[in-house]
Amino acid sequence: MTTLCLDCSTGISGDMTVAALLDLGANQEKLMKVLASLQEQGFEAKIRRVQKASLDMMDFDVVLREDNHDHDMEYLFGHQHHHDHHHDHDHDHYHDHGHSHHAHHGHRSLLDVALLINNTCATDNAKALAIRIFEILAQAEAKAHGKPIAQVHFHEVGAIDSIVDILSVAVCLDDLQVTQTVLRSLNEGFGTVRCQHGILPIPVPAVANICAAYGIEMQFCDIEGELITPTGAAILAALDVKTSLPSSYRIVSTGMGAGKREYSRPSFLRAMLLEEKTQAQEDDIVKLESNIDDCSPEVLGYVMDRLFEAGALDVCYSPIFMKKNRPDTMLTVLCKAQKRTALERIIFTETTTIGIRRMTMQRSLLSRTFETISTPLGDVTMKVCTYEDEQGQQTFAYPEFESVKKLAQAHGLPLKAVFHVANQSKHHD
Repeated sequence: MTTLCLDCSTGISGDMTVAALLDLGANQEKLMKVLASLQEQGFEAKIRRVQKASLDMMDFDVVLREDNHDHDMEYLFGHQHHHDHHHDHDHDHYHDHGHSHHAHHGHRSLLDVALLINNTCATDNAKALAIRIFEILAQAEAKAHGKPIAQVHFHEVGAIDSIVDILSVAVCLDDLQVTQTVLRSLNEGFGTVRCQHGILPIPVPAVANICAAYGIEMQFCDIEGELITPTGAAILAALDVKTSLPSSYRIVSTGMGAGKREYSRPSFLRAMLLEEKTQAQEDDIVKLESNIDDCSPEVLGYVMDRLFEAGALDVCYSPIFMKKNRPDTMLTVLCKAQKRTALERIIFTETTTIGIRRMTMQRSLLSRTFETISTPLGDVTMKVCTYEDEQGQQTFAYPEFESVKKLAQAHGLPLKAVFHVANQSKHHD
């Protein structure tokens, strides 16, 4: 089981995360191939080694060909801030706000961003993760501005440099085959920052909304400035980070990603790739149940979609009979403890129930990774589960449904035929 451990004691941003993952060993050639397939060009991705605090680390820089001047640094703390721009690594892509000077790239909807990502040559898993990060950003911005998510337009984080950052994070994580992520420390600074909407307090509303919605714990420190960007917070939320390390592990590799801003302490993201035994892992989950006897099927279908979007692990409905011989429905939701409050809020506000039962349960999980195999019909994503006992390591591989569905539709074949081809191919891969 491969665990990514992130130390965000001096913050996290999109470019810092990409750099740290590349330093861990993510394939640079694979990343560059995906970025070259991005239909929106006008940028150059630069990867190089730099030194911060006398430490050697990786730097990932998205250089916009038309205008790479760092306007945001002038408004770092909500007032004029003089900064020397003659070094490339001082050009700031750490800050996810204030890209108004990229108006020709601006005002993209979530659908626009998703289309750009889906038209690249990234794997299905990488595409799904990148779009998920943008969905989390859209939800946070919608809440901040009091508008439906469909009306959110990414005039800032939708700029091409942030699309490159987020897509690159997803590609690198997919390449490293990370199965879970542990957050060891997340610090935020203080003060104000100027963005497209004016001067905002730190943490900015999008960061505060994401951390609140996904139960991400942070600590405030004595550094003046924004350490956690909306993109950084959305990455942590999409990865559903844990807070405790495995009981035993070995460090496979370490990586450090340089930040672009100069604060009172050097900004960089430290990451470690950990390997633990592939025995079944145990964790705690919460089960929510509610009996509902006066809610329409259309509403229940909508509620299921909302619960999954908010981070439910599973949602199901069961037919039951209640008092007065009424045929009713029992809603069951499985979730992590930190998601319980948000999911209960959805159930109470969207259904007619007036009560929710809950219980904490333990579960055992097999280690799982995702691999892409070649078949005569095209590439298929496989979920690979492993278990280690006294008989040795057992491995089970299953074709992912969405990957098979895509090929079935492309070739006009039955699903079961594509499943058969995928299962045959995995034995010869």
